[in-house]
Amino acid sequence: MREINLKSDTTTKPTDEMRKAMFEAEVGDDIYNDDPTVKKLQKLAAEVTGMEDALFFPSGTMANLAAVMSHTRHGEEVILDDSNHMHLNEGAGIISVAGLSPRFIKAENGIMTPDDIRDAFRTPNIGYPKTSLVIVENTHNAGGGTVYPIERLKEIHQITKEKNIKLHMDGARVFNAAAYLNVSVKEITQHVDSVMFCVSKGLSAPIGSMLCGTKELIAEAIRKRKILGGGLRQVGVIAAAGIVAINEMPGRLKEDHDNARILAEAISKNPCISIKLDTVQTNIVYFELKDKLGADEFAEILEKNYGVRCNVISKTKIRMLTNRHISKEDVLFAADSINSILK
Repeated sequence: MREINLKSDTTTKPTDEMRKAMFEAEVGDDIYNDDPTVKKLQKLAAEVTGMEDALFFPSGTMANLAAVMSHTRHGEEVILDDSNHMHLNEGAGIISVAGLSPRFIKAENGIMTPDDIRDAFRTPNIGYPKTSLVIVENTHNAGGGTVYPIERLKEIHQITKEKNIKLHMDGARVFNAAAYLNVSVKEITQHVDSVMFCVSKGLSAPIGSMLCGTKELIAEAIRKRKILGGGLRQVGVIAAAGIVAINEMPGRLKEDHDNARILAEAISKNPCISIKLDTVQTNIVYFELKDKLGADEFAEILEKNYGVRCNVISKTKIRMLTNRHISKEDVLFAADSINSILK
């Protein structure tokens, strides 16, 4: 039986070029800033995002947390939407580790508006925490892979500048956002003060995420990374794959988006499924099961009988992601399999 793994784009394997680069990587102790391959990756990440500097992290969760800790002080408040990945899927680190108070906004499909941001700022009061940061997620995972319009980011950034606070982007899939908008990454990230992006998702590197921002921010983030256990040694063997990922992989992301759209449209007319086609902008497909069949049972049948793997989000919700290992034929087979189960 064929296997079609649609659980995540984190399941991608490194390319042969990445494996070769890892094998041949020149390395040194990164704690002493002596790893030339890491330095090369960090310079490249800063260039593609248009930022002054960049820092390599083992994970996006650690990079996001270090960024937030570097922008804020313990006890302050951050504004973010209530389905933001940092809130739902990163172990409540902004609360439990950074010691911050989240101010949640309910945003349609995860995309906050300038009015949302303005309304979230409260009248100054000694009983309220000081607001010091706004966080956006782009693309927005729980929103369905949705993308912030550049003009909206620009307006939100203008608000944060007026309030004299910072704007951080969880841009784990910002290269997907750029592919959807048909722009360079820096055309998006010029409207934020810092950005985290992953090389380990659709870009196919095995490990790693980058935090990009000002030199001042990165200097502080180095300290925060150490506190969080991210002090690294001869990490050039991993960073080498990240260089290939940034240089070679973004150009093919539209293929993933096209395949996600094909999958979504192929199941959208099934009366047992509820799906928001307008949110299928990149490589993520969410759908709800309206039948009596629960998500866990559905996923088990789909994998056991058809070899198609998916991600169970709730009792009724399923998530599927396309990536470079998934072809058009794969998503058509997956759609046929889904429709066969949910007749």
